[in-house]
Amino acid sequence: MQKMVRTGLPFKLHQERHHHGNIGWLRASVLGANDGLLSTASLLAGVAAGRASHEQILLAGVAALVAGAFAMAAGEYVSVSSQADTQLADLEIERRELKKNPDKELLELRDIYMVRGLDEALAQQVAAQLMQRDALAAHARDELGLTEMAKARPGEAALASAASFVCGALFPVLIAAFVFHSEVLPVLFTTTILLLVILGAVAAKAGGASMMKGALRVVVWGALSMIATSLIGHLLGQAAI
Repeated sequence: MQKMVRTGLPFKLHQERHHHGNIGWLRASVLGANDGLLSTASLLAGVAAGRASHEQILLAGVAALVAGAFAMAAGEYVSVSSQADTQLADLEIERRELKKNPDKELLELRDIYMVRGLDEALAQQVAAQLMQRDALAAHARDELGLTEMAKARPGEAALASAASFVCGALFPVLIAAFVFHSEVLPVLFTTTILLLVILGAVAAKAGGASMMKGALRVVVWGALSMIATSLIGHLLGQAAI
């Protein structure tokens, strides 16, 4: 949010830092890293508990990393592209309405400012000046709620999701590659829980929330996921003997 600070003429824009500015990148990054770490670690825990060989565990980890990264990128791209299409469609509707009936759109913008607390005369003046400068931008921002910060960027979202997934999944794969076969399962559990604590705390800190709550909620679900897959892998491994 920009705040006008008078330091002598002309006014100087002072950029305040708010947590909502992190929401766009934070969502994709946290989701990707958490999913990469947890899904890959849980898969490897299940495979390891099922008495798979060292090579089989590593192969499963690499396959999960590659497939998961592409799946995250594709899913995020499709989702954000749909959002972008909706935004563009809404802007096109506003563009047609501004061309067809600018006076009505002026009154519509004036009414928005009146609802926000301006008196009619001032609201009319503000609406007229903003529409004279950039009518579409004024309606996009104040009627549709579309700002540069809220603009959908499919490519960026897809790359962020894929990259963060790989960063998260890389740790379980490295464990599968370099830890002794007999120690893979306990090291996977310990490392994954520790990383989930860090990931949850950092995400909560960036979003302005409680670090303790952020860490706790991802650890609980992470532990449940790994326990469940390990149990299933163990049972299926025993049945296959």
